[in-house]
Amino acid sequence: MRRIFLLTFLVPPLLLYGLFVVSPYAQAFQISATNWSGLSPTFEFVGLDNFRRLLGDGWFWNALRHNGLLLLFLPVVTILLGLFFASMITVHGVRGAAVYRVVYFFPQVLSVAIIGVLWKEMYAPHTGMINGLLRSVGLDDLAVAWLGDPRFAFWCVLTVLIWMNVGFYVVLFSAAMQAIPRELYEAAALDGADRVTTLVRITVPLLWVTIQVAWVYLAIIAIDGFAIVQIITDGGPSSSSDVVGLRLYKTAFGDGQFGYASAIGVAMFFLTLTVAAMFLQVTRRDRVEL
Repeated sequence: MRRIFLLTFLVPPLLLYGLFVVSPYAQAFQISATNWSGLSPTFEFVGLDNFRRLLGDGWFWNALRHNGLLLLFLPVVTILLGLFFASMITVHGVRGAAVYRVVYFFPQVLSVAIIGVLWKEMYAPHTGMINGLLRSVGLDDLAVAWLGDPRFAFWCVLTVLIWMNVGFYVVLFSAAMQAIPRELYEAAALDGADRVTTLVRITVPLLWVTIQVAWVYLAIIAIDGFAIVQIITDGGPSSSSDVVGLRLYKTAFGDGQFGYASAIGVAMFFLTLTVAAMFLQVTRRDRVEL
């Protein structure tokens, strides 16, 4: 009777998951071996030709290089800022901590579309808030076309990704820090430990599992990064902010090459799995018990 009860609740969601998640993934592997255009009822089986083409595709490697930079900077900067702000709010008791949590978390209640449009307007060369502030303090020479200059476009997108994600990890790390006994911090203070030493020697080791999970999530975001890039820069100028997810989208819906786009998707699938497994292995430590 118990098994029937469990199956009644487990089978329907598993079927839905298989239909709407597993099945599209499986179809992507099949389509990646064809030259399907996305609309034609016919297609040819091309085997591994799409993957061979991928190896020599300069556009793909340019986009992948940008994903690599996101993978390098986004997790590191976001986690460091998250730990710093969470430590100030939770451990050191900054006045107005509850207000700060709301302010930091606010970007999480906004949709990606709103965030993208908001920052695109802020970066506008003539009417944007950033250049307006620079001109108001006499720094006219620093007021540039942020999204129109290949030197700055990618870093502008990276800044937005950090801003929109850091608040979630401030709240996450704050919640984890509240489980750390205050006696540990009081003992460290009596021993003369400063705030940086306390953060590195006490907080980080006790929060390592949470940091590890955050690192994997941010790595997955770095490998994708499609939506915010499309809204703010659409990969430009001169593909200076292009990412693999956007390259896949343009290849499929812009060029009508669904077979080749599926090959890019399969490559992203294995890349994501590899990066996640690598991060978990590299950041693996013995768990510290309180």
